[in-house]
Amino acid sequence: MVRTRVEICGIDTSTLPLLSSEVMKETFIRLQSGDESARDELVTANLRLVLSLVQRFAYRGEQADDLFQVGCVGLLKSIDNFDLKHNVRFSTYAVPMIVGEIKRHLRDHHSVRVSRSLRDIAYKAIRAKEEFINEHQKEPRISDLAKMTDIPEEDILFALDAIQDPMSLHEPMNGDGGDPVYMMDQLHDKTVSEERWSTYVSMKETMTGLDNRQQLILSKRFYLGQTQTEIARELGISQAQISRLEKQAIAQIREGMEQNK
Repeated sequence: MVRTRVEICGIDTSTLPLLSSEVMKETFIRLQSGDESARDELVTANLRLVLSLVQRFAYRGEQADDLFQVGCVGLLKSIDNFDLKHNVRFSTYAVPMIVGEIKRHLRDHHSVRVSRSLRDIAYKAIRAKEEFINEHQKEPRISDLAKMTDIPEEDILFALDAIQDPMSLHEPMNGDGGDPVYMMDQLHDKTVSEERWSTYVSMKETMTGLDNRQQLILSKRFYLGQTQTEIARELGISQAQISRLEKQAIAQIREGMEQNK
């Protein structure tokens, strides 16, 4: 087998050892029995995993060496918190923690400024999501995160949306073995007129005038695809009330758009 040589942070990844699942398990048993040298072996054996995950963020404007070091922090946390009782592969457990550490770093160094309160809410929701996945091995719903953090669902939705990383127009989308196709190459659309863009901007501005409950209902209906009955059950009110609030919100949006013409 040919090994590809990649050097990052002064480490030649082609020389790194790989451990079988059985040896990994034995090494974790040694570590959890007090053998500190086992930690170094586990770190070294999983540096390629960190490198593969860092490559996902190659076009975010950060130095690969910096992201690799951040990913290693996530790896160390994974090693220290991994429990053999989970009966899952270590890589399955480690990947979301490493990726989460890298994403937190990117959000902290985000070019778009987000308020501290929104970041705090988003980070609490992300930590709760990681805990939920580790415990249940599936993605949580917004209602699950709200229950775990004691934060309203609409606040979690807004906070997570606010910290999303902007995508570069020069980020390649598809190469197919030849010249890459960039995001900016796919933006032109003859069906999107100046009038439609103006309508979109007007609607977005009008949305900010809705109260939190109206915004939450519209988010659940048209973003999450929930039915009025499902939303009513979650909010503890009748389906008729949901229908009335939804109609009022839509009417308010239409009225705002008419005023902005």
